[in-house]
Amino acid sequence: MTTTHSLGQAARQILIQNDKGCYTIPTKGLYPYQWNWDSAIAALGFAEFDITRAWIELETLFSGQWSDGMVPHILFHQPDPGYFPGPDVWGCDGPIPSSGIIQPPIAASMARRVWEKDTGAGATHLTALYPKMLAWHRWIMQWRLDRGAVCTTHPWETGRDNAPDWDKTMARMDASDVGEYTRRDTTHVNSDDRPTNFDYDRYIKLVQLGRNLHWDQAALREQSPFRVADPTMTFTTLGAARDLLAMGTELGFDTTGLTEDIKTLEAGAATLWNTDLGAFDSRDVLSGEWAGCVSSASYLCWLGGIDSDQMMDRLRNTLETVPYPVPSNDPDSDTFDARRYWRGPTWAVVNMLIGLGLEQQGHHAEATELARKTGALISEHGFAEYFDPLSGSPAGGKSFTWTAAVWLAWAGRT
Repeated sequence: MTTTHSLGQAARQILIQNDKGCYTIPTKGLYPYQWNWDSAIAALGFAEFDITRAWIELETLFSGQWSDGMVPHILFHQPDPGYFPGPDVWGCDGPIPSSGIIQPPIAASMARRVWEKDTGAGATHLTALYPKMLAWHRWIMQWRLDRGAVCTTHPWETGRDNAPDWDKTMARMDASDVGEYTRRDTTHVNSDDRPTNFDYDRYIKLVQLGRNLHWDQAALREQSPFRVADPTMTFTTLGAARDLLAMGTELGFDTTGLTEDIKTLEAGAATLWNTDLGAFDSRDVLSGEWAGCVSSASYLCWLGGIDSDQMMDRLRNTLETVPYPVPSNDPDSDTFDARRYWRGPTWAVVNMLIGLGLEQQGHHAEATELARKTGALISEHGFAEYFDPLSGSPAGGKSFTWTAAVWLAWAGRT
């Protein structure tokens, strides 16, 4: 039987192996660059054994921040022909070659936790990072709100690439003129576990639109066929706003407007409650249509500081009935697929974010149980990208940075 100590050593080794000096890659081969929310989670993992390296991870992420405050979802530090779409496809003009979209803004929340482990020297790092994190928050509040909820303009932004939340919106898109391209992801992992070509055509169509509009946010807001108010983006932005307010107050920064932003985002979160579904759901801004999906993102409400008795009832049922919770899609849904990317599999990283939120809201028993089950999943099946929620079998990339970080910072402690 693998011991907690040996798993901890293995987790550290994964972070070290995926370390490129000042940033980590998610895993070798499949993801050869620096991803935004992966990097924030990696920093939390590094903080368990190398606090200086944790700060470097976050600082490198914000070195790619655009002049308007946006922090891209990928930074292409070094060319790699094995990945598509690369910087030549995105056509962005930031300080580092990058994509033109964001990811869930968890960096501020992770920075706060790193700081809590380094309250001495960490203040210097955090003082330098704080204005950059605040600028990104301001960018989101300026460009991505609908009725107070935070919108995504590309499925990749949410990290939940081909979740069924996007199916109805994607089905209305015309990608017949997307042209020829060669996918690289299916050369690294089983194509049956990845998004379909139908979905991928639309991903690339949205990238082409952004490039053609020079990533002008006002133009994209008017012309993009994809704008969905989403629980992932809303709850992570709300949680980050609370953390920015707390950090800014303690550090002596001007936090004017953050309290009002939190109220706006709380009101926005309420617009994501689908009464018929009895859960937080994604909402197509253009059509007004609900996605009709209870996803693992629905349970991020606690990370955003929003309590919900109905979501708690759902979570307790999931913890009791799903062998390896929390599935990324409701197993009772017609769209559930236990193996295909974000259409059913369990992701340790989302479990941790849910668990951190539960702990913040005082739901200690549920937080502990989720951490215990996640720890058992990793112990039994390794540091995979994601897992079958019914059998626990691993899928996607192996030796995954953020799964290792989840073990070090959260799941391995139970």
